[in-house]
Amino acid sequence: MATTKMLLLSALLLALPCTASAEEVVELGGGLFGGGRALLNKPAGKARAGLILLTGGDGYVGISSGGDVARQGNWIVRMRGAYARSGIASILVDGDADPSKAVELMRSIAPRVIVVAMSRGSLKVPGLLASRPDGVVFVSSMLDDVRATLGDPARLPPTLVVHHRQDSCRLTLADSVAPFQSWAGNRARTVWIDGGTSTGDPCQARAYHGFIGREGAVVSAITGFAGSLR
Repeated sequence: MATTKMLLLSALLLALPCTASAEEVVELGGGLFGGGRALLNKPAGKARAGLILLTGGDGYVGISSGGDVARQGNWIVRMRGAYARSGIASILVDGDADPSKAVELMRSIAPRVIVVAMSRGSLKVPGLLASRPDGVVFVSSMLDDVRATLGDPARLPPTLVVHHRQDSCRLTLADSVAPFQSWAGNRARTVWIDGGTSTGDPCQARAYHGFIGREGAVVSAITGFAGSLR
């Protein structure tokens, strides 16, 4: 019974929004006025991996010079600091920032760099492969479009696909996962997410597409993947 309570408490803590105390605003360039902000979270000790977090939609979350975030709804924004508990750094990239500069910065912090792309953010991944990330995570992603753009699965680094079984967004249907996995072969593996709640537009953050109530499971899948890379 005690073990069960501890596991439930751990799951609850992981699911809570969290930002590390070390969060800082960094300028990556690429913005209209040369800015292009991102939010960097680092663990207390040496980072064992680093994540480049790309949101969906138009990619803009509205990071201010003081570190405030205008758009907090997306799980990838709310959970950006949770990885630090597992010794993993993360950098949340705003829409006008240069993600390749985020990869470059993260290489100075962590031995392995993984791009985590949500939904429409996955369309940025093919262009980022020239930066040679050590891994890619596609979350609720537009897999048909990614596959068509890449052409050759040999271009993929080790890849994780995280998808909700009930995702009914027309751009990221759950049915797109099997063809992508077959195409990618042993370069990719898939983690399915079940449960949670869904309301409103199936392509928005409050739907299954956005893993409401299952954020902790997604974070766990990503941290597990990051820890498996050598």
